[in-house]
Amino acid sequence: MKYEEEFAMKTDPIVRLISRILLLFAISITIVFIINSCHPLGNEAGSKPNIILIMADDMGFSDPGFMGSGIQTPAIDRLAQNGLVFNQFYNAGRCCPTRASLMTGLYAHNTGLGWMTAADHGRPGYRGAISQHCVTIAEVLGNIGYATYMTGKWHLVYEPNMEADGDKKNWPLQRGFDKYFGMLAGGGGYYKPSTLTYNNTRICPADGFYLTKAINDSTISFLEQHLNSGKDQPFFFYVAHYAPHRPLHAMQEDIQKYKGAFHLGWDHFRQQHYARLKETGLAPDGWKLDSRPDDIPAWDSINEDDKQLWECRMEAYAAQIDRMDQGIARIINILEAQGELDNTLIMFLSDNGGGAASQGPEFFNPEMEGSVGGASFNQSYRRHWAHVSNAPFRLYKTYNHEGGISTPLIVHWPNEIGNPSIVPQQGHVIDLMATLIDMTGANYPEQVNGISINELQGMSLLPAFRGETFDRGELFFEHGGNRAVIYGQWKLVAEGSSTEPYSKEWELYNLSQDRAESKDLIGQYPDIAKELEEKWNSWANANNVLPLDGRGWGVKIRSDINK
Repeated sequence: MKYEEEFAMKTDPIVRLISRILLLFAISITIVFIINSCHPLGNEAGSKPNIILIMADDMGFSDPGFMGSGIQTPAIDRLAQNGLVFNQFYNAGRCCPTRASLMTGLYAHNTGLGWMTAADHGRPGYRGAISQHCVTIAEVLGNIGYATYMTGKWHLVYEPNMEADGDKKNWPLQRGFDKYFGMLAGGGGYYKPSTLTYNNTRICPADGFYLTKAINDSTISFLEQHLNSGKDQPFFFYVAHYAPHRPLHAMQEDIQKYKGAFHLGWDHFRQQHYARLKETGLAPDGWKLDSRPDDIPAWDSINEDDKQLWECRMEAYAAQIDRMDQGIARIINILEAQGELDNTLIMFLSDNGGGAASQGPEFFNPEMEGSVGGASFNQSYRRHWAHVSNAPFRLYKTYNHEGGISTPLIVHWPNEIGNPSIVPQQGHVIDLMATLIDMTGANYPEQVNGISINELQGMSLLPAFRGETFDRGELFFEHGGNRAVIYGQWKLVAEGSSTEPYSKEWELYNLSQDRAESKDLIGQYPDIAKELEEKWNSWANANNVLPLDGRGWGVKIRSDINK
């Protein structure tokens, strides 16, 4: 029978016609499959992923627990161990510029926030707020049907306009978010934040309020409302924590978990961070550990009473991160319970490195009931512990050296990321807008309401999600006269100054051999330094950076021109 059937297939015209039709149909199906497989990730109709972008505030590069910090971050660790960790990813070195770049895909000066919301310098790059010539991720994704939510620190509106009767054009709801709960300003403490806001209404915190807990609770509330609404609608959620930004306000139950945990001191823990980074492969062979600066004493040289004060600071700092991580765990748990975890892209990063600022009196009484971590604990952990947080790198928040601008971007997306790995791809916060556009098939507009929109400056990181690396090109930085350009393995960088010309001499480093920036090679490779300086100058001229101004807080707020 088999041979008779084969003979019939060869000789019967009707059978031959049917065979051809079936063959054409099979070819068509194959073509459609190939075309669909080339679409951006998550771009198929009805299957767009949920997106959660979580940002910590002033958290150093190696503060997560899986990097050997001694801080308990099981939720962050879970995201890292089941996702991607970018170990050459950069922020803009400080709160405002990083947030401006993150939300818009532009270098901060092109948004109007080259410095901070505290001052308007009267020049396009330094207006103290994001301008109408940029769009936010929320605006772009909202246009393709995403629900958009935000909790936490906004810090993108000019300070006089944070008041209840201020111009709200740059408040979260006016910049694309459907719901918002958080703090408009960049500071103000955890117990009584001065600019607490729900949607478009300023609110007063109740007794017993603690900001990180409130951000966690409101995040879960918004998520539950969305997931229980019955709507088949993807969401974009920006969770912008204030933790672990100073002051060192922390809940007592969290502080108790760390009593005595840091008694071995900053020299020990910096070595522990580095050893763990080497063990996990996060620190390749070319990475060395920056030496302890001269202005930080050896731990063993400090008397026991002073050690106790320093331990209290670090215990409170760790507790701040711990409470933030507890909220991230709640996010993961609710997504898992609702069957949404696999189809949700979760990204975690910090806005800058640990800060060296000294806040509060040098000496205090740690025995006073509730003093450590309480509302009156107006303290920072200072450069002594920030040097540990930023290990193995040099310098701190606001600087453009690696300790100021490096963040471990963590990417967790089970539907699309099959093999957890360390990703050596260079990237910048301006790349996240481009990545989400590429991933969702959204459009970046040329105009909005007749206003021209600045051209997108980031690049999509989707190839890196797939295990590919690519030439990222130049990355540029400037804040308060601190300036830098990274191109491949080379980095040209200079510290800022508060007096003219507002920046010090250039330094040159080979990052593939010296991420700690310990050996200045500018005398050895002057041609490379000159080429990079020309690139930086060209970028600065084209991006509203010049003239440099390192005066910072000394610039008078000019409310008359911020219209």
